[in-house]
Amino acid sequence: MASSSRALTRLSATGAPQKKLAGGAVANFATTSPARKPAFPSALITRTRSTVSRQFTRGYADVPPTVPARPGKWSRRLRGTVRWSWRLTYLSLIGGTAYIIYDGYDARHPEEQYNPDPHKKTLVILGTGWGSVALLKKLDTENYNVVVVSPRNYFLFTPLLPSCTTGNIEHRSIMEPVRQILRHKKAAVKYYEAEATHIDAERKVIKISDSSEIKGVINETEVPYDMLVIGVGAENATFGIPGVREHSCFLKEIRDAQAIRTKIMDCVETAAFKDQASDEIDRLLHMVVVGGGPTGVEFAGELRDFFDEDIKKLIPDIADRFKVTLVEALPNVLPMFSKQLIDYTESTFKEEHIEIKTKTMVKKVTDKTIEADVTGPDGKKEKITIPYGLLVWATGNALRPIVKDLMSQIPAQKDSRRGLAVNEYLVVQGARDIWAVGDCAVAGYAPTAQVASQEGAFLARLFNNMAKTESLESEIHELSSTLNIKPGNAAEVTQEIEGCERQLRRIKDIKPFHYSHQGSLAYIGSDRAVADVSWFNGNLAFGGNLTYYFWRSAYLSMCFSTRNRVLVALDWVKAKIYGRDVSRE
Repeated sequence: MASSSRALTRLSATGAPQKKLAGGAVANFATTSPARKPAFPSALITRTRSTVSRQFTRGYADVPPTVPARPGKWSRRLRGTVRWSWRLTYLSLIGGTAYIIYDGYDARHPEEQYNPDPHKKTLVILGTGWGSVALLKKLDTENYNVVVVSPRNYFLFTPLLPSCTTGNIEHRSIMEPVRQILRHKKAAVKYYEAEATHIDAERKVIKISDSSEIKGVINETEVPYDMLVIGVGAENATFGIPGVREHSCFLKEIRDAQAIRTKIMDCVETAAFKDQASDEIDRLLHMVVVGGGPTGVEFAGELRDFFDEDIKKLIPDIADRFKVTLVEALPNVLPMFSKQLIDYTESTFKEEHIEIKTKTMVKKVTDKTIEADVTGPDGKKEKITIPYGLLVWATGNALRPIVKDLMSQIPAQKDSRRGLAVNEYLVVQGARDIWAVGDCAVAGYAPTAQVASQEGAFLARLFNNMAKTESLESEIHELSSTLNIKPGNAAEVTQEIEGCERQLRRIKDIKPFHYSHQGSLAYIGSDRAVADVSWFNGNLAFGGNLTYYFWRSAYLSMCFSTRNRVLVALDWVKAKIYGRDVSRE
């Protein structure tokens, strides 16, 4: 008992009672004067602190440590994907900027050209359209003396021409100078800004005329050729309808787009003039498009966007009276597209308040009205009169005078009506050393830019193979002569001859031209588009807002040069931020 009491209670050095707590801790029940320091032995203090520490640790030993929760597998993957996406974006921006800078430097600093051998054949190319430029792009000009003749010293990216009419794209953004194209060829190419007026197939010469406004007089001369490629395209067809050429605006060249843009703003500003008659305002703001193909449909959509997004905000008083009408002689628009896309286009135009008049044949055009025959569901025809402020004629192709003149010289072309009939190698039937590409040629395909471009690329491969064939045949002839002169080297020379003959067989085995349809695209307004794209053995048809971005990316990739792509992209961004320019040029 005495030992237990001593274990539980002790006296301090001052006589104050102490009590031992559980775990070995000691509690002092007496208060110590602040001025007097308690005389605890240092060993006891150390033992007491260690004992409290052990007790505290034992009290919280059962509480598990707090570990931050690890993110799930899908969360980690998502974070990694986002991180790599940003890295790829940065790298793409850096790489794209570097490529644009390099391309600009390369365009401004081309390599030195050399003049081809004057003894080689002269290849004359007429025109600077899709077929001719595709030929020039892939042609090895060092194999021929190449001469280009065209009144237009630039290549025009025609699919975006409707966008130029409303200021969505500036016209110079879709133009590529021909001399810029020719300057990057290995061998020099001659270019004459002139119009070919006559082809003498017997003498193998072309008569060209320079109708420059500076000279004031027409200067004519002749250009001889050994091989001739005709890629002059076609002109607008009026089908003999009175008043079309005098009162309509066409949409085939840059000057046409500029004239339409001026006419649109002329109609708008005139309609907004003070005290204008109500009927006259309705007429001026009625825009009529004749032709339901891709050009007519895209122009109608661009025109509606122009008024809804820009004119309506700037001139709200007359914006509600604006009207667009699309006239088509066939039962529906976009006949080259699938039925579901045709229905989607027509329903979209109905939402955008674009009126479609199908089975409507224009008979006469005056300065203010259109007279047409409409075929009803019962087959009966009804005459209607449509007043208009702007009339855009976007249908049909007609032969150019030089094509008509050549066809009249060739008896084999007497039955051809739509252009120069060509064979499977695009050789003009009944002619010698003359080829034709594009809208002026009849090869059994639709007259589109896609067809003309593939025809030009085919001719480039054909001409390159022809030059290689002549070179290999000449080399074989020289080796054969060497074999007869130096019989001691027969084995080596014979091996070289066999190698040349194998190359010759591969080169001569060129297949006829075959068109590969890549698909059709059309913009229908309100940031929507339709696409009919080839997919394996069938077609993939789709439309909507996502198709609009596909349409833009496809046209952007098809632009001729990086310079065009950059300018077109900047024009789109500029129009989106600041709107279209409504100034009248």
